[in-house]
Formats: sequence, C-alpha cells, structure tokens
Amino acid sequence: MRRDASPGARGFTLVELIVTLVVFSVMAATLVVFYQPVVASFVASRNRAALVEAADHPLRRMQRDVQAAVPNSVRTPDSQCFEVVPTSMGGRARVGDDTVNAGAAVLDTTGLTTSFDVLSPLPATPAVGDWVAMDNQNPNDIYSGANRSTISAVSTPSAALGRHRLTVASKQFPLGYDGGRFVVVPDNQKAVFYVCSGADGTLDANGHGKGTLYRLSNYGFNATPPAACPSTSGAPVMATQLQSCLFQYDPNQGATQQNGFVSMKLQITRDNESATLVVGAHVSNTP
Repeated sequence: MRRDASPGARGFTLVELIVTLVVFSVMAATLVVFYQPVVASFVASRNRAALVEAADHPLRRMQRDVQAAVPNSVRTPDSQCFEVVPTSMGGRARVGDDTVNAGAAVLDTTGLTTSFDVLSPLPATPAVGDWVAMDNQNPNDIYSGANRSTISAVSTPSAALGRHRLTVASKQFPLGYDGGRFVVVPDNQKAVFYVCSGADGTLDANGHGKGTLYRLSNYGFNATPPAACPSTSGAPVMATQLQSCLFQYDPNQGATQQNGFVSMKLQITRDNESATLVVGAHVSNTP
C-alpha cells in the first residue's frame, strides 16, 4: 500500500508552478508598464542637464570677457563670431601735479607720457608687458594702438604719491576717461575672438550637431577690422556638437545709448536631443 508523503516533504504540483509563473509574469509586465516611463524620463532629464551644462560653461566664459571688455572694443564681422579686448583691471591715474609732495609722475594728455602714478588700489599688480589703454572712443583705436602703451616697469612710489608707478613706452594718450581712468589689458591674451564653425543647423548621421565653438587669443591686435571670421586652426575648443550659434551686437542699446549689448545663443544637439541657451552681456561704451 502507497504511503502519502509527509506534509514537509511535499513538493509543488505542475499546476502550482504554472500559476506562480503566470502571477510573476503579470507582476513583471505591470512593473515594466509603470516604471519604464519613469526610467526613460530620468535618463532624458539627465541628458538634458548635461546638454545645458555643456552650453552654459562657454556662454559664461564669453559673458565674462564681454563684461570686462575695453569700452567700444567689440567687433562682429559675422553672426557666427565676434572679437573683443578683455581687461584684467582698471584704476585712476594722476593727471595733475602734486602741489605738496615733490616727485609725482603725471599722465600728461598734452604731451608724451613715460610714467604715471596710480592713485586707486588695484586688485593685483600689473605685469611688465601688459598694456595700458585709455579713452577708447572708436572700436578700432584699441586695436591700432592709438590709445594703448605697453608697461615696461612697475614700482612703488612714496605713500603720499600713489599705490603704484607704471612706466610705459612713450605715448601721448587721449584726454582719458573721466577722472583719469585707465584699464589694463593682459599681454598673455590681448584680443580674443570667439568663432562658431560648422554649425549650419543640420545634424550628422548620429543625431549630433556638427559645429564647434573656438576661442582664439594671444594673436595680437589687428588694426584692420575683420571682414570675416578668422581661421580656427589650433585654437582651443570651448564647445562641440553645436547645431546653431548666433552672436548679435548692439553698440547703443537703451535710451541713454551708453551701453553696448551682446546677445549670445548656443544650441547643442546630441543624439537628437537639443538644449538652447541665450545669454546677454552689457559692455560699458562710455569712456
């Protein structure tokens, strides 16, 4: 006579296994239906955030250069590029004799100047080789050298005369900014050109933008206004996978017409996903 198996040793029947598989299949399908959109949304959000970050960094760099630019130094030969002369600092020069203390070095706008005392504190000490610029009324003056001179020595006068004494290549400066203001242009970058190349609005076979943003610097000062965007050979890359770029400059924005405005727009596209950022920057055009 056959004995029944004890309750603890009894296994699953085929029907129970089938029912279990069906239940797990329904649960798995339910999880896929409800969680797949959540996962896809997370991945899409992460990708968009990466695109925004990729566009934000070069835009902020361009914004800083524009805001620190020599007044009236923005030149735009094309909507795909612009040139500017960023400064590192600025201060006030002595423009009149000291009637109490002897030995003052005065910036003389009626004749040649070889040295002058800086009356205001500077965030850093200018370097030998940097450039002093004043009263840039016309965009090409700073490029042609009409109102700039290179620093050949930096010294410290007596406390009664100023914070620094800058020796410059002999130069007759224009009348100067209000209150004897001057700016310093770093010699290690001089003028700067931002060029967006290849961003024609189309995508490659992988769904990426085809353009690249470059930053050219330390090429000197070109007196002749640029007629087109320059070559980008060997220039540092600021951003890639650009589908479109747009740079627009208004030299006299607003009712007072004292501030220029540069609008900068970048559209980055990766795997057919796009992010478009627009940033504006003011540059004071009133010396």
